[in-house]
Amino acid sequence: MENKAYMYVVECADGSLYTGYTTDLDKRIKAHNRGKGAKYTRSRLPVSIIFHEEFSSKEAAMSAEATFKRLTRQAKLHYIQTKKSS
Repeated sequence: MENKAYMYVVECADGSLYTGYTTDLDKRIKAHNRGKGAKYTRSRLPVSIIFHEEFSSKEAAMSAEATFKRLTRQAKLHYIQTKKSS
């Protein structure tokens, strides 16, 4: 049985969004804020998590991340708002 995995979205200090996947949300967000996360977020600290979605496998989370990254900013925010209200 595979572990749970998450697709997550953080908002950077400059207001931009970053999307990733992980099997440990707390550890990953702490890594971002220590400057040990993605190169993109290192110069945009601090980051705060604004959304996450749980999946049954790393592959499913990675697929969701890839799909989400192709959306426009407006579509990403709409997706997040829709998922949060359901």
